[in-house]
This record gives sequence, C-alpha cells and structure tokens, in this order.
Amino acid sequence: MLQTEIPNTNISKREKIQYGFGDLACNLVYASISSYLLFFYTDVFGLASGVAAFMFFIVRIFDAISDPIIGIIIDKTDTKYGKFRPFLLYGAVPFCILAILCFSTPQLAMGGKVIYAYATYIALSVCYTFVNVPYGALTSAMTRDQQESVSITTYRTFLANIGQVIVSFCVPLLAGLFANSMSIAKSWQLTMVIIATIGGILLLICFKGTKERVRVPASHKKIKASDIFEQLKVNRPLLILSIFFLIIYGVKSVVSSTGIYYITYYVGRPELVKWYAAIGTLPALFIIPFIPWLSRTLTKKQLMSISILTDIVGMIGLFVVPSTWIVAIFVSRGIASVGNGMISAFMWALIPEVVEYGEWKTNKRLGGMIYAIIGFFFKCGNALGGMIPGVVLAMSGYVAHTTQTTTSLHGILIATSVVPICLYTIAIFCIRFYSLDKETYARISKELVIRNNLEFEKEKNI
Repeated sequence: MLQTEIPNTNISKREKIQYGFGDLACNLVYASISSYLLFFYTDVFGLASGVAAFMFFIVRIFDAISDPIIGIIIDKTDTKYGKFRPFLLYGAVPFCILAILCFSTPQLAMGGKVIYAYATYIALSVCYTFVNVPYGALTSAMTRDQQESVSITTYRTFLANIGQVIVSFCVPLLAGLFANSMSIAKSWQLTMVIIATIGGILLLICFKGTKERVRVPASHKKIKASDIFEQLKVNRPLLILSIFFLIIYGVKSVVSSTGIYYITYYVGRPELVKWYAAIGTLPALFIIPFIPWLSRTLTKKQLMSISILTDIVGMIGLFVVPSTWIVAIFVSRGIASVGNGMISAFMWALIPEVVEYGEWKTNKRLGGMIYAIIGFFFKCGNALGGMIPGVVLAMSGYVAHTTQTTTSLHGILIATSVVPICLYTIAIFCIRFYSLDKETYARISKELVIRNNLEFEKEKNI
C-alpha cells in the first residue's frame, strides 16, 4: 500500500548524543580558531595585526569558495557507510593534525611564517569543510520529521556549547599552566595537541553511533554543478537563511575574536579572560534544552527575533558599563550568551526543512550541496568577522604587549559591542522574509512522501 504520511522516526537519546559529539569535536577546534587564533598570530606567532586580519579574510574566502565543490562531491558519494558518515571517518585524523599545526610556531623568518600560517590555515579550513558540511547534512538524512530535527539540533547545539565552554575556559588555562615550564609558543602547541586529539576521537564516535535513514529515489541523485544556481534561484528560504547565516556568523566571529582584547586591555584584567569566555557560553546551556518547546510555542520569526534582541541587550550593556564594573560586564555578557545560544540552537534546525523544500521544488535532494551553500555564506561571515576586528585594531593604533592609547581602547570597545549590534539589526530585518512556516513545511513534507513513494514503486517495476 502506498504510504501517504510522514513516517515517525523515534531517534534514541544515545544516538542524538553521539551525533552531538560531532559538533562538540568541531567546536573544540572551531572555537579555538575563532577565539584565539588572531591573538595567537599577533601576540605569540609574531604577525602584525593588519597582516593577520588580511590573512583571515583571504583564507576564509578561499575556504568559502571550496564549499560548493565539496558539496557536489558529498552529494555524489555513495558508500557502504552512507553518503555523509564516511567523511567523519576519514577526516578525523587530518582534522586533528592540521589543528595542531595551526597553533605551532616553527623557527622561520617573517616571510616564512606568513607562508606557513597561510598554508596551515587554508589546509585546516578545507579539512574542516570536508568534515563539517557532511556532518551538518547528516541531520537531513537521519529523519524527515521537523520536530525530531529540532530535537537532534538541540542536542547538537548543547554539546557544541559545551565545546565552546571547554575551549573558553581550558585553552587559556592550559596555555597559562604549561607556560610555567616551557615557552609560550610550546604551551599553545601542547594545549592544541590535547584539544584536537579529543576532537578527533569524538568524530569517530559520531561516525560509529549515527545512522542514515532517509531513502531517496534514484532520480533525485543525479547531481550536476549547475544545481547550485538552480537552488539559489528557486529555493527562496535557502537564500534568506544563507544571508542570515552570513550575518550571524559574522557577529559570532567578531565577538569571539575581540573578547580576549576587551578583557585584557579595555577592562585591564587578563586573568579574567577564561571566565569572560566561559560566561559567554554557560548561560546558553540552560536555555538550549527549552528550544524544542519554544519552537512549538512561537513562530520561527518570533523565536529568532526574540533571540537577537536578547543578544543586543547584552551588547548594549557591554558598551555602556564602565570598565571597572566587573559584575555588570559579566551580567551583560551572560544576557548576550542567552540570546546567542537561542539563535545557534534554532537556526541550524531550519536547514533540513530547506533541504526538503529544495527537493520539493527541483526533485533533487541536495543535502550536501545545500549545507555547502550555507557553509559558503557563514564562512564569508567568518571572513568578515575575522577581518573587522583586525582592521579596527589597526586603525585605532593597537600595538601588542603595550599600554593601549585611549583611541585603541575605544576601537576595542566599538569592535566588541557596536559592530555586533549593527549587524544584528540587519539580521532582524532579514529574517522577516523567511516564508517557510510550520504549516507550509508540513504540507510540503507530506507531498514529498507521496511523490517519492510513487517513484519507489516505479523503480521496483522497472
């Protein structure tokens, strides 16, 4: 009998946790890069802030351009392990090694250091794409159920935030502890050996503990490069969501990069860096478990707007509070963390439904390609977010390891708070145009089930 209803997929908590280990692994490295690589390049590796800022922009753009190519490779993959899981298996070890190399300081002349930094950062970025894009797309292969997708993403985001907490607190702590018995350069390298090795192991656990369930008719697997442009043309929710990712990850990158400068120089309390970083993630852990309930109670636009406005309130606090009011600064940081956590937990849950919409419009299920398109935009956001703080620091006269001028301190404050507020304002305007509401998505999913099962029946009879 032809199936006309969306099949119920009850995914166990264990599998959701093991899936979430993948984002925990990715964030152990991603958060280290976002939060500390600019600081490492300027204050440990020895690059000028302007050189480092330009490199961030070039590497991220190069990385973003490679995303669609990798997306096509993913969608053409078909192995005994599935379409997406093999990339976790074969990418884990290179991912670990390249993360360590990025935080290593070889004895080279300045020109050699610049070349080394470019080479290792580009290689890590491409490897990250080979792991993270199929990892993200794996959600759309685990279930078609929208609420299960939200639940899976909630586990994923919770563990991703755990990764950010670990990085926020442990990376500066370990680097500081190791520096008592070795050079600062060696201490950063050893710290990343520990962080990256844990990440590699977690990726292997994710590979082992997850399952791809969604079956796709053979006709939906005929992929070509031009499908990228077709998706951007007919899949309006994808285009809106891509722009949203561009803005949000631009903000995330700005906030991650500037935090260590804000506390070290503007507040003048470098010993609080790990606590400031941790409070930027910890409060979100308490709100993330409520995201499935919030997604059932509020519309998507309401949930995203409330999340962004909460983050803006925290950013305003960081701007107006005097640098000596430590408690108020940490409260503001915590409020921003709640808003940021809500955004992160929900925005990723929208991608599987965008994949479904694209399949409904084009009769092709392009999970890898769509995640790669999203990846292109959020990495462009990372590129801008990584570049903006370096440019602001350079323009305001920042010089490492010295007492900062009033102008450079003001530049740090602007980069930490005003820039994110301006970008968030654009994001609120952008999300208004996301038209894929709950009712529309439910109708599309039901139609896809009927259409695909008809195609399965035809394939049996051939």
